[in-house]
Amino acid sequence: MNKPAPGAIHAQFTASIPRNYDQCLGPVIFEPYARDLARRLPRGARRVLETACGSGIVTRRLLEALSKDASLLATDLNLAMVDHAREAVGKDPRLSWRTADMCATELPDASFDAVVCQFGLMFAPDKNAALKEARRVLEPGGTFLANVWDDIERNRFAQIAHQVITSFFPADPPTFYQVPFSLGDRPRMRQMLRAAGFAEVRDEVVNLSSTSPSAEEFAQGLVEGNPVVAEIQARGTATLQEIERKLADRIRTELGDRPVPVKLQALVFEAR
Repeated sequence: MNKPAPGAIHAQFTASIPRNYDQCLGPVIFEPYARDLARRLPRGARRVLETACGSGIVTRRLLEALSKDASLLATDLNLAMVDHAREAVGKDPRLSWRTADMCATELPDASFDAVVCQFGLMFAPDKNAALKEARRVLEPGGTFLANVWDDIERNRFAQIAHQVITSFFPADPPTFYQVPFSLGDRPRMRQMLRAAGFAEVRDEVVNLSSTSPSAEEFAQGLVEGNPVVAEIQARGTATLQEIERKLADRIRTELGDRPVPVKLQALVFEAR
């Protein structure tokens, strides 16, 4: 059976992915860091760009942090994500939306005083280009805020998901979960930010915790809330239901159930 190259689908959050991402994963693994990132937004920020806005989870929190006379442009590479986010967040006179590639936004130089990116940099095909683009659109003294997941071994929920999913395809395992957990090297990230033109770089390990209502719902999100679902369907030798049942069993056994306690570890970078 012909199937798309894994690298080509890792950043495609389309079809039913946005809904599963927002409902099953958003409150559990993204909302805690959205609140953390929004509180770091510099006071007085007036023109803010959000890249890789996803389903709008950070967008909501940024709007709460911004003043009434500020503006926020939320962008994502995937039109399906932008459409979902626009509906989920609702109208706000300060907010506008656009599909844009974080590596080449086509926005004017020095047009923002803050750029925010939550868990998106890992999906950029050229991470150095994405960082240089963030620097280009920032005015002098502007702030870049970004978080990335720490290593997968420090995020047990993802390690379990990767192990279960790949166990169904030993000859040709899906590789999606290697992508979001690929930037846990703090010195490398600091070096990349400085190479992109940022003079002041700070980073912090941030441990947070949350809960999922059930092992079944969490398993659905971990399988159908990201592009690994396309890798599974492309192979066609195991059903989503089979994989989710096994994953829910592992989550229930190793983490708990109703609710599922989830421990999270990410890195937060602030650069000027």
